Amino acid sequence: MGLEIGYKQTEVGVIPDEWEVAQLSELITYTKGFPFKSSEYQSTGIRVLRVSDTTYDSIKAEDAIYVSDRNVSKYANWQLKEHDLIVSTVGSKPPMYDSMVGKVILIDHSHKNMLLNQNAVLLRDRNHREYVQRILLNNLRTKRYFSHIEAIFRGNANQASVTLKELFQFRISLPLDDTEMRAIATALSDVDSLIAGLEKLIVKKRDLKQAIMQQLLTGQTRLPGFSGAWSVRGLGDISEIEMGQSPSSVNYNSKGQGLPLIQGNADIRDRQTIKRVFTTKITKQGKLGDVLLSVRAPVGEVARATFDFCIGRGVCVVRTSNDFIYHALIYLEPSWERISKGSTFDSVNSTDVAAVQIAVPNDFSEQVAIAAALSDIDAELSALEFRFKKTLDLKQGMMQELLTGRTRLV
Repeated sequence: MGLEIGYKQTEVGVIPDEWEVAQLSELITYTKGFPFKSSEYQSTGIRVLRVSDTTYDSIKAEDAIYVSDRNVSKYANWQLKEHDLIVSTVGSKPPMYDSMVGKVILIDHSHKNMLLNQNAVLLRDRNHREYVQRILLNNLRTKRYFSHIEAIFRGNANQASVTLKELFQFRISLPLDDTEMRAIATALSDVDSLIAGLEKLIVKKRDLKQAIMQQLLTGQTRLPGFSGAWSVRGLGDISEIEMGQSPSSVNYNSKGQGLPLIQGNADIRDRQTIKRVFTTKITKQGKLGDVLLSVRAPVGEVARATFDFCIGRGVCVVRTSNDFIYHALIYLEPSWERISKGSTFDSVNSTDVAAVQIAVPNDFSEQVAIAAALSDIDAELSALEFRFKKTLDLKQGMMQELLTGRTRLV
């Protein structure tokens, strides 16, 4: 099958005739991070940006370090500007994105003027064009770029590094027309803004839920129509608790034979069970809708079963007649650290679980009403998270189309 008219085959794939392919080294200037001495660090001044301060796409606020602002002129070459790109040259191998060697961060207005520490490199478009920075950023978050990092990193999975020579050999396709580059950058930036807005909404909704849980699950705020007394009860007195028991590993398979085995947090994602390992021998059976509680590190995490399953030793099942206890256990998650124990890793037993104290309305209908109110918030959160994931998928599709010229904007 021949090429479509107006397109050509290149080392990075099929691109429009009016586009070119260039190595990253041909497009940017760079500055290696400065090796600041720990003896210079202090609690105030100008912040020093370390690789450990970054995630896949953001800069963490906690555990920041600073150097004296009296030395700012001394470090002018390493002072970051808005729209700078920062690439880590050490880290872990893909796909451990938050700690990945080669991950790239775009400096926004709130993080400008920081000083770049060693083990990272500052990239700037040779012609100082903000829209080109945006295009470079998106190219450095493609699957093709991750494959390039996979091919060039040295070391092991958790202690990987890349050389600048090999990093800068990554090839990027670009339109020759500045107008088209601006249009691509604007389209991708608009979607990034939508994603950032959804992230903020999700964080705000989660914070709101936490505040409402604190009010409703402690009786500090009462729903309309309720004024009855509450009691503090042991979990074992108000629910049925079934501890897990893992079958022998000779019964495990990945072919879907038997039931999914849920034996710990590796089998749970976003508070829902996932199918990872199956077992043909069922020691104890859990049911769709059961509430699960992890009893091995990290202890106390709560989930809901989305299918029938075999209850492994790393979890227990808590069964009640309504969802009040499910929400109460989520609210109590941070408190498990006080009672978990174990020399190798934290764990709790059936006695520990049964003894957990929970404040409960004596009126069953109030329990149901509180559970319904919190479930409504969960549903709103789930809708936002679904929209967020769909928007991320949209962004990936746009990157594939726009960064290869498959879809043209001008």
